[in-house]
Amino acid sequence: MRVLIFGLPGSGKTYLAELLVECFGDKVAWFNADKVREEADDWDFSDEGRLRQNQRMIDLCINAELEGKVAIADFVAPFESARNKFFADYEIFVDTIKEGRFEDTNKVFERPPVADYFVHEQRGDIDAKIIAYEIGQRFIWDNQAPTTQMLGRFQPWHPGHQALFDRAMAKHEQVVLMVRDMPTDDSNPYPAYEVIENLQQSLCKFAGKVKIEVVPNILNITYGRGVGYKIEQEVFDDATHDISATKIREQMRKEGKL
Repeated sequence: MRVLIFGLPGSGKTYLAELLVECFGDKVAWFNADKVREEADDWDFSDEGRLRQNQRMIDLCINAELEGKVAIADFVAPFESARNKFFADYEIFVDTIKEGRFEDTNKVFERPPVADYFVHEQRGDIDAKIIAYEIGQRFIWDNQAPTTQMLGRFQPWHPGHQALFDRAMAKHEQVVLMVRDMPTDDSNPYPAYEVIENLQQSLCKFAGKVKIEVVPNILNITYGRGVGYKIEQEVFDDATHDISATKIREQMRKEGKL
């Protein structure tokens, strides 16, 4: 698959690309505009030069895709017509500045009417983790592959949950996390959408191998004979079993984090 990160010079494209590479690890091939121009020894920023750069980035991404990689290209890509020819599966517009340091680029840059993801302000690695999760869901997750389910409130996600998740992942290498839609109170301070954002960030390195869904406030699970799945209780050491979300929430309140 092909990811395009574009925007004005100085908007933070390369910073975001670096963080995405950390999320995907060896599954990704990253092409940075300056490095590609340096290797081509082509610093022509006329319209023709920019279009040559666009084609170079396309060719590099195609070769990476043929090797089974997630291809990430970060460059200005100022022309809407050229971006359309890039045929990106996922477009990210880094819209953190209105003007860059190069006036000629400011004049020719065409702001996109749509994109898969808009970055309006730099939020550290939050955007990268959310994007990694979205890309994983769209292009890597296999809904028909054997999957382990985890159901919980996750208020908040803690090392005990992580230990259980690691066990779940070891069973089938794909996990669906079902977040119970709880009424907010002292025991459930986070609404479901905040729980999901927290999980997306906590589990970003499993992009494409984890799916997160909100489900009703499930209190009972019933099944008949020979249904093809089983419900298991995992046993951990005392230290892991003693991890308490209640205590974690109390400490967070003391520290003003909740």
